[in-house]
Amino acid sequence: MVSQRKNNKPKLIVVLGPTASGKTSLAVLIAKKFNGEIVSADSRQIYKGLDIGTGKATKKEMRGIKHHLLDIENPKKIYDVARYKDLADKAIESILQKGKLPILCGGTGLYIDAVAKNIAYPNVPQNWKLRESLETKSADELFSELKKLDAKRAKTIDKKNKRRLIRAIEIVRLTGKKIDTLKENPKYDVLLLGVKKEPLELEALIFKRLIKRIKQGMIAEAKHLHKKGLSYKRMTELGLEYRYLAMLLEGKIKKNEMINKLNTKIRQYAKRQMTWFKRDKDIHWVASEKEAEKLISEFIGKNTLLA
Repeated sequence: MVSQRKNNKPKLIVVLGPTASGKTSLAVLIAKKFNGEIVSADSRQIYKGLDIGTGKATKKEMRGIKHHLLDIENPKKIYDVARYKDLADKAIESILQKGKLPILCGGTGLYIDAVAKNIAYPNVPQNWKLRESLETKSADELFSELKKLDAKRAKTIDKKNKRRLIRAIEIVRLTGKKIDTLKENPKYDVLLLGVKKEPLELEALIFKRLIKRIKQGMIAEAKHLHKKGLSYKRMTELGLEYRYLAMLLEGKIKKNEMINKLNTKIRQYAKRQMTWFKRDKDIHWVASEKEAEKLISEFIGKNTLLA
């Protein structure tokens, strides 16, 4: 069984980092070594059918390790951090009850903080009157408004994603609270592990993975999603790959232009992720599996390792 510290809180390992950094493979290695299960902290991998475009782990890549919170929602539906936190906490509890080590893995900083820091995001219902007024504004206008309401959130959000901008503004306006004011006492004894990559190395990994995804059928996946009823508008809301795939399928851009623009946007997204993570001085940045194993062994105690 995984031990408890003196504070009597359950142990939780978090593996985080920018896109394409190798988080999933490290989390799987850790789970194999320490008898763990993985809880996804990715805001788009929760959706069914968004596989290649989001880099969702294949069965082969999972190596027999159980993954939670993948493929749990229809991509036509809106999914927010409050609902995610509720399901993530339940998944972690189920892992702990089996005597296994829960490993939260992903790059969505908002989702990670919600669980690791026990941020009590209010389950704010959508206010359609407010949304109608916000929908008339451009993404730039919405971003400017969010900066005034919650400057920290503005630093990490996709400033071209109107859906996320509207939701962020909606929560602050209706609750009158910023993210930092919503923290409660942490539920878990947390070890934060960040996957360390040098900027140039990460840029190369991003481009390599993008080309690999295209060869694997990312465009065909988008065509299939649209055929099944996912609108181009909704695909645009899902951001990054699906935004530019929608533009390609609508004939607004050519394939090479899509690749170049998408590569740039993913690199920019990785920088926003790092901006978010760098705020947290508790993150241990590791460059190898051995570094991660040493930190985990010290964290959970030598006598608690499972074969």
